[in-house]
Amino acid sequence: MSTDAEFADARHVPPIPPRPPRQPAPAADQDPRTAVLRRVPAAPATPPAPRAAHTPTGPTPPAGRPGTPPPGTPAVPPRPTAPPPAPPGTRPPHPDRAPTAPAAPPPPAGRPAAFRDTAAFHLAHSQELWNAARGRTDGPDTPGREPAAAPGSEPPQPAADRPAPPWPGSHLPPQRAGARPGMPAAPRRPASARRPGARLLAAAACLVLGIGLIGGAAAGSWLTGDSADAPPSPQEAFTKGHDVWHSTPVDTLFPRTVNGLGVGPGGADRTWTRIAIAPDSGCADAYDPRLAQALATAGCARLLRATYVDATHSSLITVGAQTARTDPAGMMALNTRFSTKNLANRTDLMPLPYAPEGTPAEGFGRAQRASWTVRVLTDVPVIVYAVSGFADGRAVTEPQPAEAATRSGATTAPAESGLGHDAKDLADRVAADFRRAAGLPSQTTESSP
Repeated sequence: MSTDAEFADARHVPPIPPRPPRQPAPAADQDPRTAVLRRVPAAPATPPAPRAAHTPTGPTPPAGRPGTPPPGTPAVPPRPTAPPPAPPGTRPPHPDRAPTAPAAPPPPAGRPAAFRDTAAFHLAHSQELWNAARGRTDGPDTPGREPAAAPGSEPPQPAADRPAPPWPGSHLPPQRAGARPGMPAAPRRPASARRPGARLLAAAACLVLGIGLIGGAAAGSWLTGDSADAPPSPQEAFTKGHDVWHSTPVDTLFPRTVNGLGVGPGGADRTWTRIAIAPDSGCADAYDPRLAQALATAGCARLLRATYVDATHSSLITVGAQTARTDPAGMMALNTRFSTKNLANRTDLMPLPYAPEGTPAEGFGRAQRASWTVRVLTDVPVIVYAVSGFADGRAVTEPQPAEAATRSGATTAPAESGLGHDAKDLADRVAADFRRAAGLPSQTTESSP
């Protein structure tokens, strides 16, 4: 057999030299430091590989082709042809798959996986170095000091595993929780998106402020009594009624046209047009002697008169308003006297018409009086009267008061012609105008005669 055939046998393969043991870690006082004088943590100690059961101690064979082992060398056991049996409870490997190398043990907790004396390490820990250089020893970033964990929370991570804060004054956005190193930071949302209720709160504040200002102005007007819509007191209205005859336009007290809706006989509409107006004057020669005597207790400050014609030009109506000089008690006494003694319905106390020459009313005299009414107001010092007659100048032998001529079922000439309605409705209208000019409502308050 040749020499090559002899080395083909496994027993003639030279042995593998043993692996030198790992040097122990230096002591704490002899630990090398990096360029920034930071301790380099020692690598985890790993147990040395077990030596072979039979380590050859003989001399090494000479170089070249292997020859016959020297005498005294123990024989190498043959290699196994089958894998060792698997431990109980494990799955045997597949015969066609390559054996899997055992996983390396994980590094101990708190130890870095690689050497940290790199440029990236120094850039990540520059904040700690900056604080150490400035002498800060009480902050959470001080090297060698770990932050205290809150009660009930997880223990803090080692300083080597925590993300380093940014350099002071840098404009880099802080990393969000759970972000991976090297990933771009998410864009920052605008302030309006982060606070969607800011505009709503501002609008609500403006609304509340506006309501408060309006309410304060209204309360101030109410407390000071400056409201223009507040009606005057009865005494103020009565005092103002003395000046209505010269402080109010004549067209307000005696309108040029008066429309009466549903005030005629049977609810018919009536329209009256002013054809003559007398200058303001005294009460002398304006009444018959008996009527002048009945009104003398109230006094006469001024007398206003006007004459109207209806839309058909068939009737004439004179309306007068006497401003009295008495006080409210005097007006109330006069109204009571006219009501209790029925003075307003006496034919010898009829007022006189105003019939100027050159007008359609120039033939309207004492004989043409057909219906009349007298109103003694108690809230203003005014006595209102009205007298009506036919426009063609016919004489009326049986005149009738307006209150009687406007009753349902009346068959007299003044009632059927509507003269009673003309006198009553125009007197009501002028009385309402005097009350309104004094600042009072237009409803009637005097007693019906």
